[in-house]
Amino acid sequence: MLSNAIGIIQDNWLLLLIGQYPNGPLGGVAATLLLSVLAILLAFPFSVLVALARLSHLWALRIPATALVYGVRGIPLLMIIFWVYFMFPLLFGISVPGFATMLCTLVLYEGAFLSEVVRAGITALPAGQMDAARALGHSYGSAMRFVILPQALVNMLPSILSQFVSTIQDTTLGYVINVPELTFAANQINNRLLTKPFEVFLILALTYYAICFSLTQLASWLERSIATRRAGPAMPKLVLAQ
Repeated sequence: MLSNAIGIIQDNWLLLLIGQYPNGPLGGVAATLLLSVLAILLAFPFSVLVALARLSHLWALRIPATALVYGVRGIPLLMIIFWVYFMFPLLFGISVPGFATMLCTLVLYEGAFLSEVVRAGITALPAGQMDAARALGHSYGSAMRFVILPQALVNMLPSILSQFVSTIQDTTLGYVINVPELTFAANQINNRLLTKPFEVFLILALTYYAICFSLTQLASWLERSIATRRAGPAMPKLVLAQ
C-alpha cells in the first residue's frame, strides 16, 4: 500500500499541486489555497460591515444583519453552493464559472461566521475605549476605524486564522460544481486508476491534514504571543539580602 501511494504521488504530484496549469485551469493545492485566501480577504470587510450592523442601535440595520447571519449559518454550505450556481444564470442570464460561484458562496458563508468573530472582538474591548475616543472628538465611524477595530483585529487574528482553516476544508465541496481544486484533482486520479481509491484518498487526507495542522499550530502560536504581550514583561523578583 505504501509503495502504491508513493507511486501515485510520483506520477501525479504536478496534478495534485497545480492541476492542469499551464495547459488548463489552475487546480490542486494551488487552486485550493488561492480560493481560500481570496474568500477570506473578501469575506473580512463584508463581515466587518455585518458585525457593525448587528451592533447598531438602528433596527433597520440590526435586524436584517442578524437574519442574514442566522440564516446563512443555519443552511448547509452545499445548499448555498447549489443556490448560487443555479440562481445566477436565472437572475442575470449569464453563465458563471465554477470558481467564481464557489468564491461568491464562500464569501457569503465565511463572512457570516467571521462577522461573529468581529462582533466578539469588538464587544470584548472595554466600553471606555469608545467613550475615550468620542471624548477626543472622534465620530462613531472614526472611533471604530482608528481606535476600536485596530485593537479588536489583534484579538481576532487567531480566530481569523482558524476560520481560514475551515475555509480550506470547505473548498472540498467545490468539486460538485467542477471547481478544479485539490479534491477534484484527487477524484480525477481515482477515476483514471479505478483500483486504488484507498491510496488516492489517503494521500488527499494527509495533504489536507498537513496544511490545516500547520495553520492550526500557527493560530495557537499567535494566540500565545498575544496573551504574552497582554500580560506584559515579567516583574523581576527582589532578592533580600540575608
